Amino acid sequence: MQYLIRLVQVHESFRVPEIRALAVLAGVDIQIVHYNDQTPFCIVDIPSEAGARAFISRSILSHGIYELWASGSDEEALREAAKNRGMNKPAYKNVSFGFFVDSFQGKSSPQRVRDLVESFSFLAFDGPIKLNSPELELCIFEEYERHNPSPRMMYLGRFVGKSDRETVLKFDLKKRRYISRTSMDAELSLVAANLTLAGPGKLMYDPFVGTGSFAVTCSHFGAMAFGSDLDGRSIRGSHDRNLHSNFVQYGLQNNLLDNFIADLTNSPLRLGRYINGIICDPPYGVREGPKVLGYRYDRQTSPILRDGIAAHLQDGYIPPKRPYGFDDLMQDVLEFGYSTLVDQGRLSLWMPTADEDATELALPTHPGFELVSVCVQQFTKWARRLLTYERRPGYEVATNRTSQRERSGGKNANDLNPFRKKVQNKNVVAVFTRC
Repeated sequence: MQYLIRLVQVHESFRVPEIRALAVLAGVDIQIVHYNDQTPFCIVDIPSEAGARAFISRSILSHGIYELWASGSDEEALREAAKNRGMNKPAYKNVSFGFFVDSFQGKSSPQRVRDLVESFSFLAFDGPIKLNSPELELCIFEEYERHNPSPRMMYLGRFVGKSDRETVLKFDLKKRRYISRTSMDAELSLVAANLTLAGPGKLMYDPFVGTGSFAVTCSHFGAMAFGSDLDGRSIRGSHDRNLHSNFVQYGLQNNLLDNFIADLTNSPLRLGRYINGIICDPPYGVREGPKVLGYRYDRQTSPILRDGIAAHLQDGYIPPKRPYGFDDLMQDVLEFGYSTLVDQGRLSLWMPTADEDATELALPTHPGFELVSVCVQQFTKWARRLLTYERRPGYEVATNRTSQRERSGGKNANDLNPFRKKVQNKNVVAVFTRC
């Protein structure tokens, strides 16, 4: 059975990956019949109406889904298609109904809308007209080319189910109790949670948790979330505004396991296959280079003594940090994910993609992962990608890959991060948000 998904015309490269992820979550087989980045109308095949409702119920990048009754290149073709398919179904003859018109890149006068709706009087519905929550909601979709007075494609659909897009307003950062300048916006946090297959009964982890944007949205979908961060200040916040207060604000505190201070290369978590999803936005090194715990390469590593006692055993000790290569960090995230994710567990991470010269940064790879999707968010002169990987079932690789891998050379942040060096050399301030 064919359905029309009314998408939103934003984040176009994220839309199909979300559709495929939602199909996995809903357990339905979806075939994409027609899709174009330039329009918000996507035609899909779904076996049942119940499957269509389950699929759309947590979509962020759509408004709803409609059973496709007819399509045509103009009004006459649309009416003929509706007549030929016998859309005047007896089941809808006496129910309340409402007709609506949705135009993309075009506008119709009230009189034209009225005439268009009345031209479908052959459907012969005898029920009362009701524009507020009718039992049968029909919508005529019009797709215009820019600066063209006539639509190039039209669709007639019956409303089946609503998406979860209104949740974007609920988690809007402007309404959130505790944020920082690096908090990920609500829309992309929710989409990333969908791509990582967050859901009830799943354990989700963010190793760069910050103010908890990803942890909050994963919990919204029913997952249990926990996280860590090298900078404990972002977790602690103040006495009444902190990461935990965000969960309290949304009534999700029962879905928060805990958070702790650590970096991924010195994680206290045991290695084992128990995490269902990892979702993170590692530091790109634009404002400052990525760091991990440890002394700089040119310093001795023997313990520092204070009053004859090792400094790291005393209260108030702040561990030293050293610059770290961004490429190394990306590979360490994959290595950690490979060691802790269950089969078919997903890992989603953000990374910068190119500079104004369109110089692409290589995608990190790992033999134990399949790259599921690459979504691009474009800025004025830069872009970043959301990469989603899935752990290959039963795949095993050498456990000492990390120690055998050749590390990036260099001692300072610029040497270890070519992307940061390129930005600073061109004196461009690029603002990237990270969770």
